[in-house]
Amino acid sequence: MIKEKIVDGAHNAPHRSLYHALGMTKEEQTRPFIGIVSSYNEIVPGHMNIDKIVEAVKLGVAMVGGTPIVFPAIAVCDGIAMGHKGMKYSLITRDMIADSTEAMVLAHGFDGLVMVPNCDKNVPGLLMAAARVNIPTIFVSGGPMLAGKVNGKKASLSAMFEAVGAYKAGKIDEKELTKFEEHTCPSCGSCSGMYTANSMNCLTEVLGMGLRGNGTIPAAYSARIELAKHAGMQIMELVKKNIKPRDIMTQKAIKNAITADMALGCSTNSMLHLPAIANECGVEFNLDMANQVSEKTPNLCHLAPAGHTYMEDLNEAGGVYAVLKELTKLNLIDTSVMTCTGKTLGENIKDSVNYNTEIIRTIDNPYSKTGGIAVLRGNLAPDGCVVKRSAVAPEMLKHEGPAKVYDSEEDAIAAIYAGKIVKGDVVVIRYEGPAGGPGMREMLSPTSAIAGMGLDKDVALITDGRFSGATRGASLGHVSPEAASGGLIAYVKDGDIISINIPEYKIELKVSDEEIAKRKQTMTIKKKTDISGCLARYAAQVSSADKGAIINKFSK
Repeated sequence: MIKEKIVDGAHNAPHRSLYHALGMTKEEQTRPFIGIVSSYNEIVPGHMNIDKIVEAVKLGVAMVGGTPIVFPAIAVCDGIAMGHKGMKYSLITRDMIADSTEAMVLAHGFDGLVMVPNCDKNVPGLLMAAARVNIPTIFVSGGPMLAGKVNGKKASLSAMFEAVGAYKAGKIDEKELTKFEEHTCPSCGSCSGMYTANSMNCLTEVLGMGLRGNGTIPAAYSARIELAKHAGMQIMELVKKNIKPRDIMTQKAIKNAITADMALGCSTNSMLHLPAIANECGVEFNLDMANQVSEKTPNLCHLAPAGHTYMEDLNEAGGVYAVLKELTKLNLIDTSVMTCTGKTLGENIKDSVNYNTEIIRTIDNPYSKTGGIAVLRGNLAPDGCVVKRSAVAPEMLKHEGPAKVYDSEEDAIAAIYAGKIVKGDVVVIRYEGPAGGPGMREMLSPTSAIAGMGLDKDVALITDGRFSGATRGASLGHVSPEAASGGLIAYVKDGDIISINIPEYKIELKVSDEEIAKRKQTMTIKKKTDISGCLARYAAQVSSADKGAIINKFSK
């Protein structure tokens, strides 16, 4: 055991004295130390139940002879941070979580870990930490929120944001807006659509790092507590067999995750987080892999915001395993990979059943023959940009129109609410990238305002920042290189024609090379001078979005 180095022998008596200060018995000191990383807090709805999850994990660990020890991880609620300076601090917490967890684990000699995350950056941050410290680890998330119900129809946070746009456009009154406000988010848990948190919790199952139901069992269900107990018990098996994260999160497992991502219609943020996780695993990841996989992978699920089904529906239909089982019919999933169950993925999913072919469509009746995410390239994004293709209206898969250019999210929102955006426009929001933001803000407010005003089938949005998993419409994010790095997006002007062709993976600024060269001589790249603290450090160190907005390049 790892902790023997700091527990056994006379020279470690000072360490043991400190364990006694914790009230730890000699018997507890002889058992494997299992760190339980708890992201519980009282400000994030997805985390308010995690104290109960953690207690269940502790019980599971103790039931099979381990010593559970809890320590914390921070978490930001993207919904609460949305639309103001707070969102600059969301993505950067992914690395803070990974760094602080690494420090806690290696400083205290844990033998195994149970990660208990739930929301957007918390999950990838802890997956990165798991790969980095590489000791036996298992995940159990806090679980998804139940869908709300407004006017007899299920609803989620994306509907709430779109209701604001509808209110601003005069389509609903304040009383109706209040109805959405009070009934959209009815329980604890990560927001009920296939947004970033639920995307990453589902992909944790696919990667083999979480037990069946990790991504889909609702937070309010008692089955979530049972799952946590089983995770606590299973970590002891992983310690005994010495099965580590990098044994599980291999190149094949990462490809499985990309494939499942396409079938599920996950958030575009997965194209930031999977590269970052792969980096920590020492696995190569290129954005072009997304299109290569997408060409072969049918989109089988249309959960909100792409459709009107929710995480609870996916859970009842058979969950992630049922989706994977469907994909094996096309030989798209490598079932030989090891998982945290101690069994292969194939063994895990062999008895899975698809109980509802409307929620999880069959390979013979997909929503589309290609996957939910597309990476576009062209002169405006030579290193790529990302769109949630499954949430784009068919008439917007190809679009050409004049640019309306804004140098911040706030400026774009003001223009949208002032009625300055009209049918056919391409809204360009720049200087919101990883370094230029800094922090690569997630922008649900402008996309939901466009949708709420009924323009989502007529207007495209492009940014070097990113869009929420709750976003629908022709919203293209992660434009690389970003404006602050001299990318072409910095030189776009109002009225320039931008062509978007999602089926052919192309995006073009229709301006001559000569004109672009002139602009580069006369237009100045804007640099933010009012940043300090961790934002300044992040801006100086972060990679471009196409590389996953990573801080540390993995080296073996």
